[in-house]
Amino acid sequence: MEFQDFSRKYCVIGGGPSGLTAVKNLQDWGIPCDAIEREDDVGGNWYYGKPNSSVYESTHLISSKRMTEYVDYPMPDDYPPYPSHQQVLRYLRGYAKHFNLYASYQFNCAVESITQERDQWLVQISGETLPRLYAGVIIANGHHWKPKLPSFPGEFSGELIHSHDYKTPDLLAGKNVLVVGAGNSGCDIAVEAAIHAKTATISMRRGYHFVPKFIRGKPTDVVGDRVRRWPIPQALQRMIAKFSIQWTLGKPEKYGLPKPDHELFQTHPIINSQLPYYVGHGRIQVRPNIKRLRGNGIEFEDGTQESFDLVVCATGYEVSFPFIDQQYLHWQDGAPKLYLHAFHPKYDNLFISGMIQPNSGQWGLTDLQAQLIARFIVACRTDIAKADWLRALKHTSGVGIQDPVKYLKSDRHRLEVDYFQYRETTKNLIARFGDQQALASE
Repeated sequence: MEFQDFSRKYCVIGGGPSGLTAVKNLQDWGIPCDAIEREDDVGGNWYYGKPNSSVYESTHLISSKRMTEYVDYPMPDDYPPYPSHQQVLRYLRGYAKHFNLYASYQFNCAVESITQERDQWLVQISGETLPRLYAGVIIANGHHWKPKLPSFPGEFSGELIHSHDYKTPDLLAGKNVLVVGAGNSGCDIAVEAAIHAKTATISMRRGYHFVPKFIRGKPTDVVGDRVRRWPIPQALQRMIAKFSIQWTLGKPEKYGLPKPDHELFQTHPIINSQLPYYVGHGRIQVRPNIKRLRGNGIEFEDGTQESFDLVVCATGYEVSFPFIDQQYLHWQDGAPKLYLHAFHPKYDNLFISGMIQPNSGQWGLTDLQAQLIARFIVACRTDIAKADWLRALKHTSGVGIQDPVKYLKSDRHRLEVDYFQYRETTKNLIARFGDQQALASE
């Protein structure tokens, strides 16, 4: 088979936060790479207005800047604790410029397919006749771009969209709006409906714990990170967290929300204090799951029926890698099952960067993830004993993370990780490798 020979390089797919730090860490370790991005600039999901971006006009980080930023590139001091999507995009592009990542990127092209060629990978790039042969591949295409729409019996005659397609509140003006789903995006959009729509209703399949963004003026995740460092049992840490949140915000049922049917942190945290506020003011009505669609009416599981003009389904995203067959990804139960959600149990040159859903900021974790990936790639060439040690872990240890709490069994928790434990696990593994940088150029 004919191909273009890039076999001394790695290929990084994606120009979002995970792809950027993958390129940066490969460069740090002297590993040549090409990076492929389908848009005309970096930013990924934070490139507002692009077809695969799920960001809406009012989006801010739900994790604080200090818990989100990369390990060696802090967000500016003049940024607020929870930056806007415009500030986030400037930060990401500043990171790319500071570390000269643009030199590795090829924009306005997409990966059409990845197939194995002996022990390397053939990557077909759009617009090119011959595939490229690469030493290895790091996939960083994100997992918040392919909407997952629910299936309900009946038909709805009004407008029905996924939250991925919601961008500005003018869509809500003068309408009776139903938001389906009480994740972070669903709650944000329900709050915007409370302000801009004629009426606002949210459909929740269960009660959830709500977490404020601030506790006594400090970002909640910063406070939580400090508590996690205390040398006390995790059960006591959770008790302190629950008391602090209830003392600051109160119990959901006090506002008219359903009582949670699970313990705090057994679901992905809902970082929102405005939804309880608007529910408490009667600006958002709360309904259970949808039973049936009836023209412009919706029948709920409690037997009530109401008419709506617009339904916004904030029902999550599918994990999707359309350019590579699932046989290559150790696919199980709807997602790849990889060590640390990044390292393939069989292939030593195929990785997924950023395929995690932490309960705080993500980019510092994907930075550590990329540091570990780069060290392993170098060790495969220069330190067989250390490479074999990590190879044994990824072959036999499953995901390799013991969560401090058991998450409720649902699709949204397939990739859920505890921020603190994931960070400490990756840092410990990195420390076991030691400083190999002198070997990287050999």
